[in-house]
Amino acid sequence: MPLVRIDIFERKSPAYKKAILDGVHKALVVAFKIPEDDRHQIINEHSRENFEAPSSKSENYTLIEITAFSGRSLDAKRNLYSQIAANLARSPGIKSEDILIVIQEPPLDSWGIKGCKPASEVDIGFKVDV
Repeated sequence: MPLVRIDIFERKSPAYKKAILDGVHKALVVAFKIPEDDRHQIINEHSRENFEAPSSKSENYTLIEITAFSGRSLDAKRNLYSQIAANLARSPGIKSEDILIVIQEPPLDSWGIKGCKPASEVDIGFKVDV
């Protein structure tokens, strides 16, 4: 049940934004083994004056913040990073140098799910120790 927040510069087409959402989600399904229908994503668009990035970054700079259940291995995270980079290079054409990914992993007790119960007390429906 990762929560995905993506920040990009404004004025991108709906198709461009959908390609980012789909590419990140597909990477999470492959690398983190989440269910296919487990999508919690948002894209935030910013003007240049409200979104600063290093001068070496292009207009396609993409900041991806993923909040996920803790428990994924370093190998799973490496796989996620490479899957996201490959997917976004393929469509909509973002270079890996223009992608920054940050994963936050609050403990299961910090998630209120399935009737607002701590995730540590319910069957979440999939493995996180991948």
